[in-house]
Amino acid sequence: MDKLLLIDDEADMQYSFRRIFGSPHMQVTTASSGEEGLRLVAQVRPDIVISDIRMAGMDGLETLRRIRQLDPKLPVILMTAHGTTQKAIEAMKLGAYDYLLKPFEVPKLQQLVFAAIQAARDMKRVVSYEPLLQSEDYELGIVGRSEPMQAVFKLIGQLAASDATALITGESGTGKELVARAIYHHSRRSQQPFIAINCAAIPENLLESELFGHEKGAFTGATAQRIGKFEQCHGGTVFLDEIGDMSLATQTRMLRVLQSGTFERVGGNETLQADVRIIAATNQPLEQAVARRQFREDLFYRLNVVRLHLPPLRERRADIPLLVNYFLKKIAQQQKLPPKSIAADALAALEACHWPGNVRELENAVHRAVVMAKGDAILPANLPPEVQQGSVVAVATAAEPAPTPPAPAGAAAQPDVADLTAALFAWARQDAKRKLIPAVERELVVNALKETRGNQVQAAKLLGITRATLRKRLEKFGIKQELTVQ
Repeated sequence: MDKLLLIDDEADMQYSFRRIFGSPHMQVTTASSGEEGLRLVAQVRPDIVISDIRMAGMDGLETLRRIRQLDPKLPVILMTAHGTTQKAIEAMKLGAYDYLLKPFEVPKLQQLVFAAIQAARDMKRVVSYEPLLQSEDYELGIVGRSEPMQAVFKLIGQLAASDATALITGESGTGKELVARAIYHHSRRSQQPFIAINCAAIPENLLESELFGHEKGAFTGATAQRIGKFEQCHGGTVFLDEIGDMSLATQTRMLRVLQSGTFERVGGNETLQADVRIIAATNQPLEQAVARRQFREDLFYRLNVVRLHLPPLRERRADIPLLVNYFLKKIAQQQKLPPKSIAADALAALEACHWPGNVRELENAVHRAVVMAKGDAILPANLPPEVQQGSVVAVATAAEPAPTPPAPAGAAAQPDVADLTAALFAWARQDAKRKLIPAVERELVVNALKETRGNQVQAAKLLGITRATLRKRLEKFGIKQELTVQ
Protein backbone atom coordinates (compact mmCIF):
# COMPACT_ATOMS: atom_id res chain seq x y z
CA MET A 1 0.00 0.00 0.00
CA ASP A 2 1.30 3.45 -0.95
CA LYS A 3 1.33 6.16 1.73
CA LEU A 4 0.60 9.83 1.06
CA LEU A 5 1.22 12.56 3.64
CA LEU A 6 -0.55 15.90 3.13
CA ILE A 7 0.70 18.91 5.08
CA ASP A 8 -1.89 21.68 4.87
CA ASP A 9 -3.64 23.75 7.52
CA GLU A 10 -6.93 23.92 5.57
CA ALA A 11 -9.52 21.33 6.64
CA ASP A 12 -11.23 21.50 3.23
CA MET A 13 -7.97 20.56 1.47
CA GLN A 14 -7.42 17.62 3.84
CA TYR A 15 -10.97 16.40 3.15
CA SER A 16 -10.47 16.73 -0.62
CA PHE A 17 -7.27 14.67 -0.59
CA ARG A 18 -8.91 11.92 1.45
CA ARG A 19 -11.71 11.74 -1.11
CA ILE A 20 -9.40 11.84 -4.14
CA PHE A 21 -6.74 9.40 -2.96
CA GLY A 22 -8.21 7.39 -0.08
CA SER A 23 -8.56 3.76 -1.20
CA PRO A 24 -7.48 0.23 -0.24
CA HIS A 25 -4.29 0.92 -2.25
CA MET A 26 -3.46 4.35 -0.80
CA GLN A 27 -3.23 5.45 2.83
CA VAL A 28 -3.72 9.19 3.28
CA THR A 29 -2.35 10.87 6.42
CA THR A 30 -2.79 14.59 7.08
CA ALA A 31 -0.91 17.16 9.14
CA SER A 32 -1.94 20.73 9.91
CA SER A 33 1.57 22.18 10.29
CA GLY A 34 5.12 21.67 9.16
CA GLU A 35 6.17 20.61 12.65
CA GLU A 36 3.47 17.92 12.77
CA GLY A 37 4.35 16.86 9.24
CA LEU A 38 8.00 16.24 10.18
CA ARG A 39 6.94 14.04 13.08
CA LEU A 40 4.67 12.03 10.78
CA VAL A 41 7.43 11.62 8.16
CA ALA A 42 9.45 9.73 10.78
CA GLN A 43 6.44 7.77 12.09
CA VAL A 44 4.49 6.92 8.93
CA ARG A 45 7.41 6.77 6.47
CA PRO A 46 5.27 8.00 3.54
CA ASP A 47 5.99 7.34 -0.13
CA ILE A 48 5.16 10.94 -1.06
CA VAL A 49 4.63 14.26 0.75
CA ILE A 50 2.43 17.07 -0.57
CA SER A 51 2.76 20.34 1.34
CA ASP A 52 1.34 23.82 1.14
CA ILE A 53 3.89 26.64 1.16
CA ARG A 54 1.97 29.17 3.27
CA MET A 55 1.31 27.82 6.75
CA ALA A 56 1.46 29.21 10.26
CA GLY A 57 4.71 28.36 12.04
CA MET A 58 7.15 26.41 9.87
CA ASP A 59 6.36 27.19 6.23
CA GLY A 60 6.54 24.76 3.33
CA LEU A 61 10.07 25.73 2.26
CA GLU A 62 11.56 25.07 5.69
CA THR A 63 9.56 21.84 5.95
CA LEU A 64 11.02 20.77 2.62
CA ARG A 65 14.58 21.51 3.84
CA ARG A 66 14.04 19.36 6.94
CA ILE A 67 12.47 16.50 4.95
CA ARG A 68 15.40 16.51 2.50
CA GLN A 69 17.74 16.10 5.47
CA LEU A 70 15.73 13.12 6.72
CA ASP A 71 15.29 11.39 3.34
CA PRO A 72 16.73 12.92 0.11
CA LYS A 73 14.81 10.37 -2.03
CA LEU A 74 11.36 11.14 -0.60
CA PRO A 75 9.45 13.12 -3.28
CA VAL A 76 7.88 16.34 -2.03
CA ILE A 77 5.32 18.26 -4.10
CA LEU A 78 4.65 21.86 -3.08
CA MET A 79 1.33 23.64 -3.54
CA THR A 80 1.04 27.38 -3.92
CA ALA A 81 -1.41 30.10 -4.85
CA HIS A 82 -0.90 32.09 -8.07
CA GLY A 83 0.74 34.99 -6.23
CA THR A 84 3.58 32.93 -4.75
CA THR A 85 4.98 31.18 -7.81
CA GLN A 86 8.51 32.43 -7.09
CA LYS A 87 8.52 30.54 -3.79
CA ALA A 88 7.62 27.38 -5.66
CA ILE A 89 10.61 27.98 -7.94
CA GLU A 90 12.82 28.31 -4.86
CA ALA A 91 11.35 25.03 -3.62
CA MET A 92 12.37 23.30 -6.84
CA LYS A 93 15.93 24.53 -6.33
CA LEU A 94 15.84 22.97 -2.87
CA GLY A 95 14.93 19.59 -4.36
CA ALA A 96 11.13 19.48 -4.54
CA TYR A 97 9.82 16.93 -7.02
CA ASP A 98 7.38 19.45 -8.53
CA TYR A 99 4.85 22.11 -7.59
CA LEU A 100 1.18 22.74 -8.23
CA LEU A 101 -0.70 26.00 -8.59
CA LYS A 102 -3.97 26.30 -6.69
CA PRO A 103 -6.65 25.65 -7.74
CA PHE A 104 -5.49 22.49 -9.55
CA GLU A 105 -7.12 19.95 -11.83
CA VAL A 106 -7.71 16.58 -10.17
CA PRO A 107 -6.50 14.43 -13.16
CA LYS A 108 -3.27 16.43 -13.35
CA LEU A 109 -2.79 16.06 -9.60
CA GLN A 110 -3.35 12.30 -9.76
CA GLN A 111 -0.96 11.90 -12.69
CA LEU A 112 1.75 13.88 -10.89
CA VAL A 113 1.32 11.98 -7.61
CA PHE A 114 1.49 8.54 -9.22
CA ALA A 115 4.51 9.55 -11.33
CA ALA A 116 6.30 10.80 -8.20
CA ILE A 117 5.54 7.59 -6.30
CA GLN A 118 6.86 5.50 -9.18
CA ALA A 119 10.03 7.62 -9.40
CA ALA A 120 10.59 7.21 -5.64
CA ARG A 121 9.98 3.47 -5.89
CA ASP A 122 12.53 3.17 -8.69
CA MET A 123 15.13 5.13 -6.72
CA LYS A 124 14.71 3.02 -3.60
CA ARG A 125 14.71 -0.42 -5.22
CA VAL A 126 18.29 -1.55 -5.55
CA VAL A 127 19.07 -3.33 -8.82
CA SER A 128 21.05 -6.51 -8.25
CA TYR A 129 23.65 -7.60 -10.75
CA GLU A 130 24.75 -10.75 -8.98
CA PRO A 131 25.12 -13.37 -11.73
CA LEU A 132 23.04 -16.03 -9.95
CA LEU A 133 20.76 -13.77 -7.86
CA GLN A 134 21.57 -15.10 -4.41
CA SER A 135 18.66 -13.15 -2.91
CA GLU A 136 15.02 -13.94 -3.56
CA ASP A 137 14.38 -10.51 -5.06
CA TYR A 138 12.61 -11.32 -8.32
CA GLU A 139 11.70 -7.73 -9.11
CA LEU A 140 14.82 -5.85 -10.16
CA GLY A 141 17.64 -8.17 -11.09
CA ILE A 142 19.96 -8.41 -14.07
CA VAL A 143 20.00 -12.13 -14.81
CA GLY A 144 22.70 -14.01 -16.64
CA ARG A 145 25.79 -16.13 -16.25
CA SER A 146 26.91 -16.35 -19.88
CA GLU A 147 30.34 -15.01 -20.78
CA PRO A 148 29.00 -11.81 -22.42
CA MET A 149 26.97 -11.00 -19.29
CA GLN A 150 29.93 -11.66 -16.99
CA ALA A 151 31.76 -8.91 -18.86
CA VAL A 152 28.75 -6.62 -18.34
CA PHE A 153 28.73 -7.30 -14.58
CA LYS A 154 32.42 -6.43 -14.29
CA LEU A 155 31.90 -3.13 -16.11
CA ILE A 156 28.91 -2.23 -13.91
CA GLY A 157 31.11 -2.67 -10.85
CA GLN A 158 33.87 -0.55 -12.32
CA LEU A 159 31.47 2.20 -13.39
CA ALA A 160 29.69 2.21 -10.03
CA ALA A 161 32.98 2.93 -8.29
CA SER A 162 33.62 6.07 -10.35
CA ASP A 163 31.82 9.19 -11.52
CA ALA A 164 32.70 8.70 -15.18
CA THR A 165 30.18 9.44 -17.90
CA ALA A 166 28.90 6.17 -19.34
CA LEU A 167 27.36 5.24 -22.69
CA ILE A 168 25.21 2.09 -22.71
CA THR A 169 24.56 0.61 -26.15
CA GLY A 170 22.44 -2.29 -27.28
CA GLU A 171 19.26 -3.22 -29.11
CA SER A 172 15.82 -2.35 -27.75
CA GLY A 173 14.74 -4.65 -24.95
CA THR A 174 18.22 -5.64 -23.75
CA GLY A 175 17.84 -3.85 -20.39
CA LYS A 176 19.78 -0.60 -20.80
CA GLU A 177 17.80 1.34 -18.18
CA LEU A 178 18.11 -1.54 -15.71
CA VAL A 179 21.89 -1.42 -16.12
CA ALA A 180 21.88 2.37 -15.66
CA ARG A 181 19.93 1.95 -12.41
CA ALA A 182 22.37 -0.73 -11.23
CA ILE A 183 25.28 1.66 -11.81
CA TYR A 184 23.42 4.39 -9.89
CA HIS A 185 22.35 2.19 -6.96
CA HIS A 186 25.92 1.01 -6.35
CA SER A 187 27.56 4.43 -6.82
CA ARG A 188 28.45 7.11 -4.28
CA ARG A 189 25.48 9.13 -5.55
CA SER A 190 23.00 6.42 -4.57
CA GLN A 191 21.50 8.56 -1.80
CA GLN A 192 20.76 11.39 -4.25
CA PRO A 193 18.04 11.53 -6.93
CA PHE A 194 17.99 9.47 -10.13
CA ILE A 195 16.00 10.92 -13.04
CA ALA A 196 15.40 9.01 -16.27
CA ILE A 197 14.51 10.95 -19.42
CA ASN A 198 13.51 9.30 -22.71
CA CYS A 199 14.79 11.72 -25.36
CA ALA A 200 12.68 10.03 -28.05
CA ALA A 201 9.42 10.37 -26.09
CA ILE A 202 9.59 14.16 -25.56
CA PRO A 203 8.88 16.50 -28.50
CA GLU A 204 12.02 18.20 -29.77
CA ASN A 205 10.79 21.69 -28.90
CA LEU A 206 10.14 20.67 -25.28
CA LEU A 207 13.21 18.55 -24.56
CA GLU A 208 15.51 21.52 -23.91
CA SER A 209 12.97 22.95 -21.47
CA GLU A 210 12.65 19.56 -19.76
CA LEU A 211 16.41 19.26 -19.33
CA PHE A 212 17.46 22.84 -18.64
CA GLY A 213 14.24 24.60 -17.59
CA HIS A 214 12.92 27.85 -19.00
CA GLU A 215 12.19 31.43 -18.03
CA LYS A 216 8.76 32.99 -18.07
CA GLY A 217 7.89 34.12 -21.61
CA ALA A 218 10.70 32.10 -23.23
CA PHE A 219 8.19 30.63 -25.69
CA THR A 220 4.46 30.36 -26.24
CA GLY A 221 2.94 28.70 -23.22
CA ALA A 222 5.84 29.50 -20.86
CA THR A 223 3.63 31.32 -18.36
CA ALA A 224 6.03 30.83 -15.44
CA GLN A 225 9.65 30.00 -14.75
CA ARG A 226 10.36 26.26 -14.82
CA ILE A 227 13.22 24.34 -13.24
CA GLY A 228 14.79 21.68 -15.48
CA LYS A 229 15.88 18.17 -14.60
CA PHE A 230 19.59 19.05 -14.35
CA GLU A 231 18.87 21.72 -11.76
CA GLN A 232 16.37 19.49 -9.97
CA CYS A 233 18.79 16.54 -9.86
CA HIS A 234 21.73 18.43 -8.35
CA GLY A 235 24.12 15.92 -6.81
CA GLY A 236 22.36 12.96 -8.42
CA THR A 237 22.33 11.00 -11.67
CA VAL A 238 20.55 11.81 -14.93
CA PHE A 239 19.88 8.93 -17.33
CA LEU A 240 19.36 10.05 -20.94
CA ASP A 241 17.73 7.18 -22.80
CA GLU A 242 17.67 7.11 -26.63
CA ILE A 243 20.13 10.00 -26.80
CA GLY A 244 20.59 9.31 -30.50
CA ASP A 245 17.19 10.96 -31.08
CA MET A 246 18.31 14.27 -29.55
CA SER A 247 18.33 17.23 -31.97
CA LEU A 248 21.59 18.91 -32.93
CA ALA A 249 20.60 22.11 -31.11
CA THR A 250 20.02 20.25 -27.85
CA GLN A 251 23.22 18.28 -28.42
CA THR A 252 25.13 21.56 -28.45
CA ARG A 253 23.76 22.49 -25.03
CA MET A 254 24.45 19.00 -23.73
CA LEU A 255 28.07 19.31 -24.83
CA ARG A 256 28.49 22.40 -22.69
CA VAL A 257 27.08 20.61 -19.63
CA LEU A 258 29.57 17.77 -20.12
CA GLN A 259 32.51 20.12 -20.76
CA SER A 260 31.99 22.72 -18.04
CA GLY A 261 29.02 21.58 -15.95
CA THR A 262 27.17 24.82 -16.74
CA PHE A 263 23.99 25.75 -18.63
CA GLU A 264 21.29 28.41 -18.90
CA ARG A 265 17.56 27.97 -18.80
CA VAL A 266 15.79 28.43 -22.14
CA GLY A 267 15.27 32.17 -22.59
CA GLY A 268 17.57 33.03 -19.66
CA ASN A 269 21.00 34.59 -19.21
CA GLU A 270 21.93 33.33 -15.74
CA THR A 271 24.66 30.69 -15.83
CA LEU A 272 23.83 27.74 -13.60
CA GLN A 273 26.00 24.91 -12.31
CA ALA A 274 25.03 21.25 -12.78
CA ASP A 275 26.61 18.72 -10.43
CA VAL A 276 25.13 15.61 -12.04
CA ARG A 277 26.46 12.35 -13.33
CA ILE A 278 25.28 11.57 -16.87
CA ILE A 279 24.56 8.05 -18.08
CA ALA A 280 23.36 7.88 -21.69
CA ALA A 281 21.92 5.01 -23.70
CA THR A 282 21.08 4.37 -27.33
CA ASN A 283 19.99 1.56 -29.62
CA GLN A 284 21.47 3.37 -32.62
CA PRO A 285 25.03 3.05 -33.96
CA LEU A 286 26.19 6.57 -33.02
CA GLU A 287 29.36 6.24 -35.11
CA GLN A 288 27.19 6.02 -38.22
CA ALA A 289 25.09 8.97 -37.04
CA VAL A 290 28.31 10.96 -36.60
CA ALA A 291 29.38 10.04 -40.14
CA ARG A 292 25.99 11.24 -41.44
CA ARG A 293 26.38 14.44 -39.36
CA GLN A 294 23.23 13.64 -37.42
CA PHE A 295 25.13 13.45 -34.13
CA ARG A 296 27.92 15.73 -32.96
CA GLU A 297 31.30 14.05 -33.00
CA ASP A 298 32.59 16.02 -29.98
CA LEU A 299 29.49 15.09 -27.94
CA PHE A 300 29.92 11.44 -28.91
CA TYR A 301 33.47 11.41 -27.55
CA ARG A 302 32.34 13.15 -24.34
CA LEU A 303 29.65 10.53 -23.80
CA ASN A 304 31.80 7.59 -24.84
CA VAL A 305 34.18 7.80 -21.86
CA VAL A 306 33.24 4.27 -20.82
CA ARG A 307 31.06 2.19 -23.12
CA LEU A 308 29.02 -0.74 -21.91
CA HIS A 309 27.47 -2.84 -24.68
CA LEU A 310 24.58 -5.15 -23.83
CA PRO A 311 24.53 -8.26 -26.02
CA PRO A 312 21.27 -9.24 -27.73
CA LEU A 313 19.52 -12.29 -26.35
CA ARG A 314 20.36 -14.38 -29.42
CA GLU A 315 24.06 -14.00 -28.49
CA ARG A 316 23.50 -15.23 -24.93
CA ARG A 317 21.14 -18.17 -25.44
CA ALA A 318 22.68 -19.96 -22.46
CA ASP A 319 20.89 -17.41 -20.25
CA ILE A 320 17.40 -18.17 -21.61
CA PRO A 321 16.60 -21.04 -19.16
CA LEU A 322 17.78 -18.85 -16.26
CA LEU A 323 15.70 -15.90 -17.50
CA VAL A 324 12.61 -18.07 -17.99
CA ASN A 325 12.93 -19.39 -14.44
CA TYR A 326 13.40 -15.83 -13.17
CA PHE A 327 10.28 -14.58 -14.97
CA LEU A 328 8.17 -17.54 -13.80
CA LYS A 329 9.07 -16.81 -10.17
CA LYS A 330 8.60 -13.07 -10.63
CA ILE A 331 5.13 -13.52 -12.14
CA ALA A 332 4.19 -16.01 -9.40
CA GLN A 333 5.19 -13.48 -6.73
CA GLN A 334 3.11 -10.77 -8.40
CA GLN A 335 0.08 -13.09 -8.60
CA LYS A 336 0.72 -14.61 -5.14
CA LEU A 337 0.55 -18.12 -6.63
CA PRO A 338 3.02 -21.03 -6.85
CA PRO A 339 5.27 -20.69 -9.91
CA LYS A 340 4.42 -22.80 -12.94
CA SER A 341 6.89 -25.26 -14.40
CA ILE A 342 7.79 -25.43 -18.08
CA ALA A 343 7.94 -28.50 -20.31
CA ALA A 344 11.29 -29.37 -21.90
CA ASP A 345 9.98 -28.96 -25.47
CA ALA A 346 8.47 -25.56 -24.59
CA LEU A 347 11.80 -24.41 -23.17
CA ALA A 348 13.54 -25.72 -26.28
CA ALA A 349 11.21 -23.63 -28.44
CA LEU A 350 12.07 -20.53 -26.39
CA GLU A 351 15.78 -21.25 -26.76
CA ALA A 352 15.42 -21.66 -30.53
CA CYS A 353 13.65 -18.34 -31.10
CA HIS A 354 15.56 -15.38 -32.62
CA TRP A 355 14.10 -12.81 -30.11
CA PRO A 356 14.27 -9.54 -32.05
CA GLY A 357 12.68 -7.87 -29.00
CA ASN A 358 15.32 -9.41 -26.72
CA VAL A 359 14.73 -9.87 -22.96
CA ARG A 360 11.61 -7.69 -22.97
CA GLU A 361 10.03 -9.86 -25.68
CA LEU A 362 11.00 -13.04 -23.82
CA GLU A 363 9.37 -11.76 -20.61
CA ASN A 364 6.17 -10.93 -22.49
CA ALA A 365 6.16 -14.41 -24.08
CA VAL A 366 6.58 -16.09 -20.69
CA HIS A 367 3.85 -13.92 -19.17
CA ARG A 368 1.48 -14.83 -22.01
CA ALA A 369 2.31 -18.52 -21.59
CA VAL A 370 1.51 -18.32 -17.85
CA VAL A 371 -1.87 -16.77 -18.67
CA MET A 372 -2.67 -19.32 -21.39
CA ALA A 373 -1.51 -22.43 -19.48
CA LYS A 374 -4.49 -24.31 -18.03
CA GLY A 375 -2.45 -26.61 -15.81
CA ASP A 376 0.64 -26.27 -13.65
CA ALA A 377 3.05 -26.64 -16.58
CA ILE A 378 3.64 -24.47 -19.63
CA LEU A 379 3.39 -26.46 -22.88
CA PRO A 380 4.49 -25.49 -26.41
CA ALA A 381 0.86 -24.77 -27.31
CA ASN A 382 0.80 -22.03 -24.63
CA LEU A 383 3.61 -20.10 -26.29
CA PRO A 384 2.96 -17.23 -28.75
CA PRO A 385 2.45 -18.50 -32.34
CA GLU A 386 5.57 -16.75 -33.61
CA VAL A 387 7.66 -18.57 -30.99
CA GLN A 388 6.17 -21.93 -31.97
CA GLN A 389 6.79 -21.24 -35.66
CA GLY A 390 10.23 -19.80 -35.00
CA SER A 391 11.36 -23.10 -33.54
CA VAL A 392 10.19 -25.17 -36.52
CA VAL A 393 13.76 -25.62 -37.81
CA ALA A 394 14.97 -26.95 -34.45
CA VAL A 395 12.00 -29.31 -34.21
CA ALA A 396 12.52 -30.53 -37.78
CA THR A 397 16.17 -31.42 -37.18
CA ALA A 398 15.23 -33.49 -34.15
CA ALA A 399 12.23 -35.21 -35.76
CA GLU A 400 12.18 -38.62 -37.39
CA PRO A 401 13.18 -38.13 -41.04
CA ALA A 402 10.35 -38.60 -43.49
CA PRO A 403 10.67 -41.38 -46.07
CA THR A 404 12.47 -40.19 -49.17
CA PRO A 405 10.91 -41.09 -52.53
CA PRO A 406 13.18 -43.06 -54.86
CA ALA A 407 15.26 -40.95 -57.19
CA PRO A 408 14.45 -41.12 -60.88
CA ALA A 409 16.61 -43.42 -62.97
CA GLY A 410 19.91 -41.81 -63.81
CA ALA A 411 19.49 -39.01 -61.23
CA ALA A 412 22.07 -38.34 -58.53
CA ALA A 413 21.24 -39.70 -55.07
CA GLN A 414 19.58 -37.12 -52.82
CA PRO A 415 20.95 -36.64 -49.28
CA ASP A 416 18.51 -37.43 -46.48
CA VAL A 417 17.65 -35.12 -43.53
CA ALA A 418 20.25 -36.76 -41.26
CA ASP A 419 23.02 -36.07 -43.79
CA LEU A 420 21.91 -32.46 -44.19
CA THR A 421 21.77 -31.98 -40.43
CA ALA A 422 25.25 -33.41 -39.96
CA ALA A 423 26.60 -31.13 -42.67
CA LEU A 424 24.99 -28.11 -41.01
CA PHE A 425 26.49 -28.91 -37.62
CA ALA A 426 29.89 -29.43 -39.22
CA TRP A 427 29.58 -25.98 -40.80
CA ALA A 428 28.57 -24.41 -37.47
CA ARG A 429 31.49 -26.01 -35.63
CA GLN A 430 33.96 -24.34 -37.99
CA ASP A 431 33.26 -20.95 -36.37
CA ALA A 432 31.94 -20.44 -32.80
CA LYS A 433 30.23 -17.21 -33.88
CA ARG A 434 27.97 -18.98 -36.37
CA LYS A 435 24.40 -19.32 -35.08
CA LEU A 436 22.93 -22.38 -36.75
CA ILE A 437 19.17 -21.92 -36.42
CA PRO A 438 18.99 -18.20 -37.40
CA ALA A 439 21.34 -18.82 -40.34
CA VAL A 440 19.35 -21.81 -41.63
CA GLU A 441 16.04 -20.03 -41.08
CA ARG A 442 17.20 -16.97 -43.02
CA GLU A 443 18.51 -19.10 -45.87
CA LEU A 444 15.21 -20.99 -46.07
CA VAL A 445 13.26 -17.75 -46.32
CA VAL A 446 15.54 -16.29 -48.99
CA ASN A 447 15.49 -19.45 -51.11
CA ALA A 448 11.73 -19.89 -50.76
CA LEU A 449 11.25 -16.40 -52.15
CA LYS A 450 13.69 -17.09 -54.95
CA GLU A 451 11.89 -20.34 -55.72
CA THR A 452 8.54 -18.54 -55.97
CA ARG A 453 10.05 -15.48 -57.72
CA GLY A 454 9.15 -13.17 -54.86
CA ASN A 455 5.55 -14.36 -54.40
CA GLN A 456 5.15 -14.10 -50.62
CA VAL A 457 1.89 -16.10 -50.51
CA GLN A 458 3.49 -19.05 -52.35
CA ALA A 459 6.73 -18.74 -50.36
CA ALA A 460 4.78 -18.89 -47.07
CA LYS A 461 2.96 -22.03 -48.26
CA LEU A 462 6.24 -23.62 -49.27
CA LEU A 463 7.71 -22.93 -45.82
CA GLY A 464 4.55 -24.04 -44.01
CA ILE A 465 3.99 -20.68 -42.28
CA THR A 466 1.51 -17.83 -42.62
CA ARG A 467 2.16 -14.78 -44.76
CA ALA A 468 2.18 -12.60 -41.61
CA THR A 469 4.90 -14.79 -40.10
CA LEU A 470 6.90 -14.57 -43.33
CA ARG A 471 6.72 -10.76 -43.18
CA LYS A 472 8.03 -10.84 -39.62
CA ARG A 473 10.93 -13.01 -40.75
CA LEU A 474 11.73 -10.58 -43.57
CA GLU A 475 11.86 -7.74 -41.05
CA LYS A 476 13.75 -9.75 -38.42
CA PHE A 477 16.50 -10.84 -40.78
CA GLY A 478 16.63 -7.59 -42.77
CA ILE A 479 15.90 -9.40 -46.04
CA LYS A 480 15.45 -6.84 -48.80
CA GLN A 481 13.22 -7.43 -51.80
CA GLU A 482 16.09 -7.35 -54.27
CA LEU A 483 17.65 -10.34 -52.53
CA THR A 484 14.50 -12.39 -52.89
CA VAL A 485 14.01 -12.38 -56.65
CA GLN A 486 16.36 -13.97 -59.14
